[in-house]
Amino acid sequence: MTDRPQHPTPAITTLKQWAPPPALVGFLALLICMFAAAYGVGAAAGPVAPGMRSGEIDSPAFDGDLGRPHGHSGGAGGTGTGGTR
Repeated sequence: MTDRPQHPTPAITTLKQWAPPPALVGFLALLICMFAAAYGVGAAAGPVAPGMRSGEIDSPAFDGDLGRPHGHSGGAGGTGTGGTR
């Protein structure tokens, strides 16, 4: 006969009690694999817009830019001075 214990040891019972469900472990593994695949494809594709500058405020491209669309002075009536009528 085999020397296998009939009842599990307390350590195994405690481990099974605190172990996450297998479906959760499988979902997290799938999530990690999908993230790794997406990162790999993105790294292989390279930058989408190579001429884009960083969002640093200290750069010369943002000197005086207040977030308005280009060509708009922000003045009333399109006077370009920013004053009132």
